[in-house]
Amino acid sequence: MTQKNVLLLVEDNPDDEELTLLAFEQSAIANEVVVAHDGVEALDYLFSTGMYADRNPSLMPALILLDLQLPRINGLEVLQRLRADPRTKLVPVVILTTSNEQQDLINSYSLGCNSYIRKPVDYDQFITAVQQLGMYWLLINEPPPVPVN
Repeated sequence: MTQKNVLLLVEDNPDDEELTLLAFEQSAIANEVVVAHDGVEALDYLFSTGMYADRNPSLMPALILLDLQLPRINGLEVLQRLRADPRTKLVPVVILTTSNEQQDLINSYSLGCNSYIRKPVDYDQFITAVQQLGMYWLLINEPPPVPVN
């Protein structure tokens, strides 16, 4: 089951977190945003372990915005674990990263990301990019049903 109103932002940079939240606030998107600051926290949230052990594991976010350069467990490993589990394999994942490495792009798509967006350096471009991706993935896109384990 998908929580249509929840977006999971996996971001360790406080400035990028603040900009992303501001972009959603400035747009017409009023979804609840849960922020995980590293790969371990993201996996704990998604699989209801650790500090999220009391979270209903059958409720998945409508969208995951995933940075690649994360402490403890990097974004590619998080993506690999998500796609390997029947509960999370169909949850839309958008890579939102500063990486210009072609191998990161290839690896992200190989592991099953739904979209790959390089964070613009320019403030206005960043705000616009986040607003557009939110509009598409949360309002326009029709996701597949998420399997319940």
